[in-house]
Amino acid sequence: MSNKGLIKTVFYLFTMVILSFSAKAQKPKMYYGDTSALGVPFSKDPTVIKFKGKYLMYFSMRMIDDKTNGMNGWQIGIAESSDLYNWKKIGEIKPEADYEKKGLCAPGALVRDGKVHLFYQTYGNFEKDAICHAWSSDGIQFTRDSSNPIFHPTGEWTNGRAIDAEVHFFKNQYFLHFATRDKSGKIQKQGVATAPANTDFKRSDWKQAVDSSILKPELPWEGECVEGASVITKNKKLYMFYAGAYNNAPQQIGIAESSDGLTWKRLSDKPFLPNGKPGSWNSSESGHPGIFQDSNGKTYLFYQGNNDNGKTWYLSNIPIGWSEKGPYIRK
Repeated sequence: MSNKGLIKTVFYLFTMVILSFSAKAQKPKMYYGDTSALGVPFSKDPTVIKFKGKYLMYFSMRMIDDKTNGMNGWQIGIAESSDLYNWKKIGEIKPEADYEKKGLCAPGALVRDGKVHLFYQTYGNFEKDAICHAWSSDGIQFTRDSSNPIFHPTGEWTNGRAIDAEVHFFKNQYFLHFATRDKSGKIQKQGVATAPANTDFKRSDWKQAVDSSILKPELPWEGECVEGASVITKNKKLYMFYAGAYNNAPQQIGIAESSDGLTWKRLSDKPFLPNGKPGSWNSSESGHPGIFQDSNGKTYLFYQGNNDNGKTWYLSNIPIGWSEKGPYIRK
């Protein structure tokens, strides 16, 4: 080999080493993707709770048909952690009821009176997809609500679809924030329903709070979609972390605030958490937020990302701080 060829080879190997170290450095502290269904990391739509001393994360994962060994809709995965960064899968919630036969996904969870309450959507029925409810004493085995599905919206502003449930207690009532679409099925937007403080979350307790969208895509980066709302109370206000634009458009995370849960105002016309730069692990998107406040008061924003336009999906989190102006990303 000539000196020129040797120099080129050394330069190439050096470049590969640098890129390798760079790729590893780009990976966040939490970098979770379940491989049990597809053989590649594929986890979406995280929601996290603390229950009986452990952290539990519920997420959407693909479902495999045992007969054909092919993809057949969605189910919900359950992972456990002791530190919020390292996760181990401990269970799955598979379709059981007839209304779930095409799949279930996009969970939202809360703890009340020693039980985990899970709110999730049916899948594969498009405008007939609706919000369901189940509860558990151990966080793994769930009992379905006999009144399922518990909610879908009505009115000329919606096609009747309800997905991405988020249930949050505020001012002595429960708010169910959900995503729906317009009559054409093109524009995805947010709606809200309410239930009294003493509810057991059954269908008859939920009432559509307004006959219109409470947050719809308006900014250029939001495209045709606002979805995946995740809500927290701070400074006597509600803060909604939401996903703007459809998956890999890229989807990015924005923030809105409200004093009543019905009227919302964006904190910025720019994403709070944008997709990553080219070559990073989340260059295709940073999407579907899940805000979590630990028992010590610390707050973490969970979200999904990938860099291959959805061939794989990882879950991660970032620490969130708070000021009078609202949330910020802690370093």
